[in-house]
Amino acid sequence: MGTAIVMTSGKGGVGKTTTTANVSTALALLGKKVCMVDADIGLRNLDVVMGLENRIIYDIVDVANGDCRLEQALIRDKRFEHLVLLPAAQTKDKRALSVEKMVELVNELKRSFDFVMIDCPAGIEEGFRVAVAPADMAIVVTTPEHTAVRDADRVLGLLERDKVGEPRLIVNRIRPDMVKRGDMLDIDEIVQVLGCDLLGVIPDDERVIRNSNRGEPVVLDTAVPAATAYRNIARRILGESVPLMHLEEKSGLWGRFRKWVGGR
Repeated sequence: MGTAIVMTSGKGGVGKTTTTANVSTALALLGKKVCMVDADIGLRNLDVVMGLENRIIYDIVDVANGDCRLEQALIRDKRFEHLVLLPAAQTKDKRALSVEKMVELVNELKRSFDFVMIDCPAGIEEGFRVAVAPADMAIVVTTPEHTAVRDADRVLGLLERDKVGEPRLIVNRIRPDMVKRGDMLDIDEIVQVLGCDLLGVIPDDERVIRNSNRGEPVVLDTAVPAATAYRNIARRILGESVPLMHLEEKSGLWGRFRKWVGGR
């Protein structure tokens, strides 16, 4: 039986979908069978980030309504042996999928995949409730901005209320130069505010955006530090003790991150 992980944030625009795509791809590259589920009904983007938008015939709402079988809606990514996508509907709203149907679908996927990665919609309304319902574990993505951290804190409270595993944190788009100048929240502040275990830190890199626009997960480019960060996050999900990147240690500031990840 696989594990369902919901990737959530509260605030939109923090890179949650890009993180879902890259961490999922990294897990697949490590030999795990992964199904990405886009739960953002009406505003799907995971298909675009993965370059699979032209292959969608059926979606998750079609499956829930009985208009097709689950296998018919799954899009196999030909670049990776173990990676598939269950896309969201683009023309329906978030009420088109119930909590009960979502739980039923994800439980069925867990029988065939090691990981079911659920890309949660932004916000804390009905779409959030549906997306987190079947999750065994939650990953909260935030950026080093006060607004994003405040929304992440709100989401953590809701995850605790709904008893969704023990949430872990990814801080995205960190810029050490801005942190040093005091223009950006540092990791210590964010972890203290949120009181959540840190799973990883993604350095800000324009190549992440460039590759997303091309439909190519940046995790494939081993020369990009952000790609290494995504791969390390995948290994930590699998329970490996992974040291932080050499880049992090060289900067001095990044070396401080060790204490937040317990040496992983």
